[in-house]
Amino acid sequence: IFETKIMSTNSTTDQPIKKARTSSLDDSYFEYVEANKSLYISRLAEAVAIPSVSSNLEVHLPDINRMMDWTKSHIERLNGKTTLLPNPAATEELPLPPILLGEFTVDPKKKTVCVYGHLDVQPAHKDDGWDTDPFVLTEKDGKLFGRGSTDDKGPALGWLWTIEAHQNLGIELPVNVKLLYEGMEEYGSDGMFEAIKSLSKPGEFLNDVDFFCISDNYWLGKSKPCLTYGLRGLAYFELAVDCSQQDLHSGVLGGTLHEGMTDLIALLNTLVESGTGKILVDGIMDDVTKVTPEEEKSYETIDFDMESYIDDCKVRGVSDTLLHKDKTALLMARWRFPSLSIHGIQGAFADPGAKTVIPAKCIGKFSMRLVPNQRPEKIEKLVKDHLMKEFEKLNSPNKVEVKMLHGAKAWLSATDHPNYQAAANAIEQVYGSPPDYTREGGSIPITSALEDATQMSVMLLPVGACDDMAHSQNEKFNVSNLVNATKVFGAYLHEIAKIKGPKPSACRCEPLTEEELMVPGAFMRGFKCKCEM
Repeated sequence: IFETKIMSTNSTTDQPIKKARTSSLDDSYFEYVEANKSLYISRLAEAVAIPSVSSNLEVHLPDINRMMDWTKSHIERLNGKTTLLPNPAATEELPLPPILLGEFTVDPKKKTVCVYGHLDVQPAHKDDGWDTDPFVLTEKDGKLFGRGSTDDKGPALGWLWTIEAHQNLGIELPVNVKLLYEGMEEYGSDGMFEAIKSLSKPGEFLNDVDFFCISDNYWLGKSKPCLTYGLRGLAYFELAVDCSQQDLHSGVLGGTLHEGMTDLIALLNTLVESGTGKILVDGIMDDVTKVTPEEEKSYETIDFDMESYIDDCKVRGVSDTLLHKDKTALLMARWRFPSLSIHGIQGAFADPGAKTVIPAKCIGKFSMRLVPNQRPEKIEKLVKDHLMKEFEKLNSPNKVEVKMLHGAKAWLSATDHPNYQAAANAIEQVYGSPPDYTREGGSIPITSALEDATQMSVMLLPVGACDDMAHSQNEKFNVSNLVNATKVFGAYLHEIAKIKGPKPSACRCEPLTEEELMVPGAFMRGFKCKCEM
C-alpha cells in the first residue's frame, strides 16, 4: 500500500491514496490529471520561484542546490529512492551542484525507463524586456509565463505528477522509472558526461535502463505534437588575427599598416555564400548522405507553414523572405544538411557612438552545424586548411590562428524503434492523431552521451510548443501542454510495458556485424545483437 499523500485541488487537506492495483490506463487517469491542473500549476510556480541560474554560480549555486532539494523531497514524498550524487567535476575552487538520481522500482524483471531533465535555467531580469517578473509564474490567456516554465522545469517535473497520479488512483506503475536530473545543463553540463560514463558501468544506476526519454526540445509548430529522431552536431571556431601589440589611432596610423580587421572580414567572407547559405569550404559535403526518394517523401506530410515561419523568425517587415521557397527544402536545410553561421567579432569596437580605433587583435566567432557521418575532427582540419589557404592569398604579414573550441557529433535514431512506437501510440491516445517525426537543427549533447554509454535507445519527446520562447524574454508553457504532457507521459509508460521480449539492458552479447545489421529487425538503436525482442 502506498502511504504517500497529496494535496487536492480544492483543499489543503491531505488525502490518503488508494491501494495499488495492476491495470492499464483508462479515462480515470486522464480525468484525474485534468482535475489536478491547478495543483500542477501551483507546484510549477514554486519551482519557477527558485532562480536556479547556472551561468552565475557565485550568486545562484545555493538556489540550484535548493531546487535539487525541492525536487528530491517531492520524489521522497512519493516513496521514491533518491541520491544526490556529488558532481564529479567539482573542486574546492569550483563547487558545483550535485546530480539528482530518483528511482521507482516496481519489479527488477520489468522494463526500466530513465527520464533525463534539467532543473537549472537561463538568466532572466524584468528589465531585459519581460512583461512580468520572470521568477513569478504568471498565467495569462492559458499561458504560464516564467523562466524555466518550459525549459525544463515544467516537462521535467511532469514525470513526478505522472507517478503521483498512478499512486492516487491505485494504478501500479507498469515499468520501473528512473529520474536523472542535473543542474548545469544551461552552462555546459559540467560533470554530467563523466557521471553518465560512471553510472553506466555494471551494477550502477544506468546499467539496467532499457529506454531513455528526454523532453527538452519543442514541437515544430504550435499545435501538432512531434517526436524528434535527429539532432545536428556542432563545430565552434575562433579565427584570430593579430596586427599589432596594442590598439592604434586610425587617424594617425590608418593607411600605413596591414589592419587585422580587414584580414578577418576577408577571411570570414570566404566561409559561406551570401544569398544561398552554401558553405564554401572544400570537402564539407563529402560525407553527407544523399537524400533518398523515401526520405524526401516523408517531409510531405509534416505540418509546417512557411508564412508562420517567416513570422516566427521575425524577418517579416525586414527582408520578408527565406533562403528556401518550399517546405521540404527549408526543413532539410534546417535539419538535414550542415550550415555555417558567423556569430560575432571579439576585439572590435561595439559600444554606442564612434571610436576611431584599429584593433590590435580581433577574433571572429563562427560555427558549423554538423549532420550524421560528419566527424568534428575532420571538419576541424577542413576548416583550418581552407582558412590558411585563403589567408595566403591575402599576402598579409599578420598572424592568424584558428581554433575549434568545441565539437559534438550529430545524432540520428530510428523512428521504427519500439521506444518511438510507444511514444507515438501514447500521443495518439491523448491527441487523437499520430505525431510528426522531425529532426532539429540544434544540438543536445546529452542524447549521444546516454546512447554511447549505455547502447540503449534514447527518444526525444517534446511537449512544448514552438513559440514557448525558451532562453528568451517571456518564456512560457501553455496550460494545455502542461496537462497533456502528464497524460502522454503516463500513456507512454504503459505502451513501453507492452513491448515483448527480455529487457534490452540484460543483453550484453557481441554486437552485430555491418552485414547482420542489414537483416530486417536488427535495430540500429538499443538492440544490437541477435536476441529476439
